[in-house]
Amino acid sequence: MALLIVGFMAFGYMSAARHGHGDGKINPKEIIYEHLGDAYGWELPFNHSVRIPLPIIAWGTDGLHCFSSSRITGGETYDGFKLSTSEEHHGKLVQVAADGSETRPWDFSITKNVAAIFVAAMLVIAMVMSLRNWYRRNGMKAPRGAKGLLELIVDYVYTDTIRPIMGKEAPKYAPYLLTVFFFILTMNLLGLIVIFPGGANLTGNLAVTMVLAVISFLVINLTGTREYWKEIFWPDVPMALKCPVPMMPLIEVLGMFTKPIALMIRLFANMMGGHMVVLVLMLLIFIFTSLFGVLVGGATTVFSLAFALFMLALDTLVSFIQAYVFTILSTIFISMSHVEEHHG
Repeated sequence: MALLIVGFMAFGYMSAARHGHGDGKINPKEIIYEHLGDAYGWELPFNHSVRIPLPIIAWGTDGLHCFSSSRITGGETYDGFKLSTSEEHHGKLVQVAADGSETRPWDFSITKNVAAIFVAAMLVIAMVMSLRNWYRRNGMKAPRGAKGLLELIVDYVYTDTIRPIMGKEAPKYAPYLLTVFFFILTMNLLGLIVIFPGGANLTGNLAVTMVLAVISFLVINLTGTREYWKEIFWPDVPMALKCPVPMMPLIEVLGMFTKPIALMIRLFANMMGGHMVVLVLMLLIFIFTSLFGVLVGGATTVFSLAFALFMLALDTLVSFIQAYVFTILSTIFISMSHVEEHHG
């Protein structure tokens, strides 16, 4: 199965390299950006020149515009909008004025990443509802197969991670924490599948990980106890560290923001790094073939495929680890915000 996935990936990269490069030259930077970035259409396997159109929703200078992305993905201008080829807004939706100048509208389009988030959310809901319906029909009888594996993961994350850290408050925050775990895990695994409906680099997108981190930040601080806020703005340290220079309060306030930043960067960097390594390994085949000929390219193919298989297996493991790490760190940070009042 992994070899088949790598084969699909290699063929997709070959098609992408040939598309738009009639002279046969490979542009690694452009190919990597194309595969790791967002887009206004969803590429079909084996032919990156054909894309599933997605809705364009933009608020320009003359009001709201809604149309299919198929009207502009070929470089055309439709209703005053096009995909920019300029260095400043390359690949972004722009509105073209009468004098030819380009301005960025308010862009609410359903891009590939947005559509992939909906797909991931529906998959998580389907998994959870299937397990719920099983218990409704069969009582406490243990499920088997995929439902049994899902129950095992839920039990492990809740029983061995959330409950020991949160204690009596575990049932209150378990729905959010389990949702975060399965949502991130689903997005990670979908990013490893190179054919539709996979292929979107969601957790390798800083905007996606930032939103996840901001949600955890809000849960941490909006549910914090009075003692938690007291320890931030008036910690139990010598007065010289609080007044006249509020050194410790400033450090504590800074710590409030470093927690979500750590969540955001950790998830983004690990998933982006894995995707980047696999892309570079596959591109080496075409780079060495174009530079040194078919014989050297064939030898490079063996090593590149072997290392790509290894990296895909490692990325699968990292997908689980990073979902778990994000969940356990969020659990710890929420628990730290529920400080009980100290009694002498």
